[in-house]
Amino acid sequence: MVESPEGKYILDRLQHELPVQFRYHNVDHTLDVYHSAQAIARQENINEEDTRLLLAAALYHDCGYLEHIHNHEAASCNIARQALPKFGYADADIEKICTLIMATQLPQQPKTLLEEIICDADLDYLGREDFIRTGNRLFNEMQALGTIKSEKQWDTMQVNFLQGHRYFTNASLKNKEPKKQENLRDLRNKTLTLMTNNNAIKISFLDTVYTLAGILFCGFALKSFLVPNAFFDGGVTGISLLIHELYHVNIAYVIIIANIPFIIMGAFQVNKSFAVKTFLAIVGVALCLLYIPYPEKITSDKLLVSIFGGVFMGTGIGLAIRGGCALDGIEVLALYTGKRISFTISEIILGINIVIFLIAAIKLGLPTSLYSILTYYTASRTINFVIEGLEEYTGVTIISGQNAAIKEMLVKQLGRGITVYKGERGFLKDSFDVSHPVDIVFTVVTRLELRRLKNMVHDIDPKAFIFTSIIKEAAGGVLKRRARH
Repeated sequence: MVESPEGKYILDRLQHELPVQFRYHNVDHTLDVYHSAQAIARQENINEEDTRLLLAAALYHDCGYLEHIHNHEAASCNIARQALPKFGYADADIEKICTLIMATQLPQQPKTLLEEIICDADLDYLGREDFIRTGNRLFNEMQALGTIKSEKQWDTMQVNFLQGHRYFTNASLKNKEPKKQENLRDLRNKTLTLMTNNNAIKISFLDTVYTLAGILFCGFALKSFLVPNAFFDGGVTGISLLIHELYHVNIAYVIIIANIPFIIMGAFQVNKSFAVKTFLAIVGVALCLLYIPYPEKITSDKLLVSIFGGVFMGTGIGLAIRGGCALDGIEVLALYTGKRISFTISEIILGINIVIFLIAAIKLGLPTSLYSILTYYTASRTINFVIEGLEEYTGVTIISGQNAAIKEMLVKQLGRGITVYKGERGFLKDSFDVSHPVDIVFTVVTRLELRRLKNMVHDIDPKAFIFTSIIKEAAGGVLKRRARH
C-alpha cells in the first residue's frame, strides 16, 4: 500500500509540507507504524480487507500535523475524508479508517482488535532496541515546539508514560512487553543516576563552602583572639598553641606538623578522602594565618577573649565538620585509642585536654589555664550548636490513658510519625498486683517543637507521663525535613 496512489499521496505531503520541527511525527514515524501494524496484523490473522483499512489508517493517522498540533487525530480524519474518496474508498470504509485513527488518541482506549493493533503499532518502539534513539527524536521535537525544557523533565515524563502504558494485542504482549520493561528499568536507573550525580555535585559544593568558611573562622579566632593573648583551646589546636607559646615557633607551621600524625591515622580509621580533605583544610588555616590580614588583637579583655575566641573557633571547627573534614585531629586519636582501651571517645578527649591544661597551668599560670578552659568549653558548645542547630532531634515517650487521642493528635495535627509499644501500667505500692494494658507512644520531634508537643499532650491528658531523650542522629521515617548538614 505504500506504493499505492493513496499511500504516495500522503507520504509525499508529509515529506514536503510538514514543518521541519516535526522530527518524530514525520514520514519515518508513519512508515514505522505502517510496518508495525502490518506485522501485528499478520500475527493476529487479520483478513485482507481489514488489513487494507488498517494500513490506510496507519498511513494517515498523523497527517493532521500538516494542519495543527492539537487534536491532530481529528485533523487527520478530515484529511482522510477529503483524500480517500479520490482513490476509490467508500464512505463506510473511510469512517472505519477514521475510527482507527481516533483510537490512537492518548490515553489509548481501543475497543476492537483492529484498534488494538493500530494502538500497539503507534507505540511499537517502546518495546524495541531503538527505544532511546526513537525517543530522542520525540524529545528533540518537543523541545523545538517548546513543550519540554530539559532532559531531566523528559526522562521523568518517559518513566511515567512507560509505567502507565500497556500493549493490547497478544503479539505485542509477547514480543514487545519484555523489552519495554527492560527499557523502563534502564530509564529508571538513568534517572536515579542523574539524581544521584546532581545531588553529589550539590553536596560537594556545599561541603566546599562550609569548609572554606570554617577555615576563615578558625584563622580569625586564632590570629585575632587566642594567639595574641596567649590563650589555648583543647585538642591538637591547644597543643599547637602551647608549643607556639613555649618555643615561639610560628603557629601556622606548628598546626600543620602537629596534625600530620592524626591525618595519617585518619586515613586508616576513617578513609583517605577524609584525610586528604582534612589535610587541605588545615593547610588552609595555616595559609590564612600567614597571609590574611586579620585584625591584630581585637581585645585584651580575658573574658571576651575566652568567650568570643571560643565562639569563632567552635564555629570554624563546626563548619568544617559539616563540610566533611576536621580542623583538629584529636577526634581521630580518640577513635583510634578507644578501640584499644575501655574508655569512651569523650573520656579520652577529656583526658587529653586535662593534660594540655595542666601543662598550661604549670608553664603559663593558673589564670591563663582557667580562661583557656572557658575558651574550650565555649568552643565545644558552639561546635555542637553549629552541627546540630536549633533542630536537634528529641525522642519523646508518652504514657497516658488517653493514648488514642494523643496518637491522633501527633499524626494528624503535628504530622509526626509514631511508634507504639504495648505495655502495662499500674503496679502501685498499695495495689501492686493491679495493672492494665496501655499503649506507650514514642515519637521524634525537633527541639523547637518540644514545648508545643508537651502543651498539646497536657491539654488532652494533664496526668500524662512524658519523658524525653536526646537523639544524636535520625534518618528515614516521618521526620521534619532539615538541611543535610
